[in-house]
Amino acid sequence: MKHHGFLGSVDSFASESLMTVESNVKNHVVQASVYSVSELNQAVSDLLGSEFGLVWLRGEVSSFTRASSGHFYFSLKDDQAVVRAVMFRGRQAYCAFMPAVGDVVEVQARVGLYEPRGEFQINIQALRRAGRGSLNDQFELLKAKLKAEGLFELAGKRQVTPMPRAIGVITSLGAAALHDVLTTLARRAPHVPVIVYPTLVQGQSAPLSLRQALAKANERQEVDTILLVRGGGSMEDLWAFNDESLARDIAASVIPVIAGVGHESDTTIADFVADLRAPTPTAAAELCCAARVDLQELVASRIGMLTDRISRKLERLAQRVDRLGIKLVSPSERIAARGHQLALLSQRLRYAAPDVARASQRAQQARDRLVLAWQQRANAWSRQLERLTAMLNGLSPMAPLARGFAIVRSSDGRIVTDAQTLAVNDRLVIDFARGSANATVDEVLLDPETRLPVQD
Repeated sequence: MKHHGFLGSVDSFASESLMTVESNVKNHVVQASVYSVSELNQAVSDLLGSEFGLVWLRGEVSSFTRASSGHFYFSLKDDQAVVRAVMFRGRQAYCAFMPAVGDVVEVQARVGLYEPRGEFQINIQALRRAGRGSLNDQFELLKAKLKAEGLFELAGKRQVTPMPRAIGVITSLGAAALHDVLTTLARRAPHVPVIVYPTLVQGQSAPLSLRQALAKANERQEVDTILLVRGGGSMEDLWAFNDESLARDIAASVIPVIAGVGHESDTTIADFVADLRAPTPTAAAELCCAARVDLQELVASRIGMLTDRISRKLERLAQRVDRLGIKLVSPSERIAARGHQLALLSQRLRYAAPDVARASQRAQQARDRLVLAWQQRANAWSRQLERLTAMLNGLSPMAPLARGFAIVRSSDGRIVTDAQTLAVNDRLVIDFARGSANATVDEVLLDPETRLPVQD
C-alpha cells in the first residue's frame, strides 16, 4: 500500500503500519534470528520512508525551537495527537515566514524515525500558513528561494544603455500593452527600431512561450534592451510571469531585461529578477532609452561648444595677423619721410655755404645719388613686401584651396588626413576653393605613387 496524502483515521494508520512492519520483520527473521535495536530502528525508518514518501500535514505549531545550527525543532498537534517535526536549515528557503507557537500551518514532510531514540518524527520539506491560497504560497516560496540564491541582488543586474541601437519587446501581438509601448516609443524615440518577439502571456503554455521568445532575442543579438510586458490582471492571469524557469532565464539573459508586467500594484517574480522593474508597460518604454528631444538638446549643446572654440581660435589668429601687419611699413611712406629730411638738409646747406651755386650743385648731385639709392632701397623693400605678402597669403586657410588643393571630410564632419582610416563605400565631403562635392570611396591606396591597395 502506497500513501501520498493525509491518512484517514489514526486506528487504520496504526493497524496497517504495524501489519507491514510485522510482515517485514518476519521476512527477515528467516535470515537473522535476533535484531539489534539500531537495526530495528533503521528498518522501521526505511519502511516509513518508502511507504509514505512525501505527505501534506496540517496542524498547530507547539514547542518551537530554533537551534544554534539554524534548524527548526517543534511539534505539530491537533485535538487528539502530537507529532515531532524537524526542518533543517537548508530547506528553510521553502518557508516564506518564521513559524511561531500557535500558528496553524500546512507542511510537506517525509515520514520517518529519529533512529538514535526510536522516536517517530516528520522531516519537513516545505512549510506554509494554513488557509492561504496555494498560488500565493507558491509565489512566496519561490520568491524566498530565489532571493536566498541571490537572483534579486543589485550587484548582478545589467546596466540598461540609454541609447540602444534597437529595442526588443516580448509580449502578445494582440495585447494592449504592445500598443502602449509602441505609442510611447514612437513619441519618445522614433529613431530607435523596435523588434517584437510574439509570445503567449497567459495560460499553461505561456511560460514556455515566454522562455522561447527570450531565448530567440538572446540568440539573434539584434537588440540592446528587452521589454518584457503585459497588461494587468489577476494573480492567475499573471501567473506565467511567476514561473521559476522563466525567472532563471531572465537572470541569465545576456541582454538587459526591463519588466513591465501588470499595473503598478501587481508584482511578479519576473519583476524581481529583471534588471529593471517598471510599474507598467508604458513606464517600461519610458525607461528603456533616452528621449529624442533630450538627445537633440545634447547635440545642440555640443555644437555650440565646438562653434565657440573655433571662433576663439580664429580671433586669436586674426590678432596675430594684425600684429604682424603693424610691423610692415609702406615703402612710399619711408621715401616720403626721407625726402622731407633731404629737403631740410638742402635748405641748411644753401644757407650755410658761401658758394651757393657750387653748394647747390653738390647738393643736387647728392640728392640725385640719394634719390637713386632710395629708389634702389625702395625696390628692395617692395620685393621684401611682396615676399611677406605671399607668405601671409600662404597662411590663409583658403590659399591651398585656390592652388587646387581640397579639404576632405568624413560623413561625421572629421577632416581626413590618413587614407588608412577610410574604407570602401565611405561617404566623403570635399571642400574646394569654390563650392564642395560629395564622394564615395571606391578604393583605398597606401601609396598614391605606386597605387598599392591598403592591406587588411
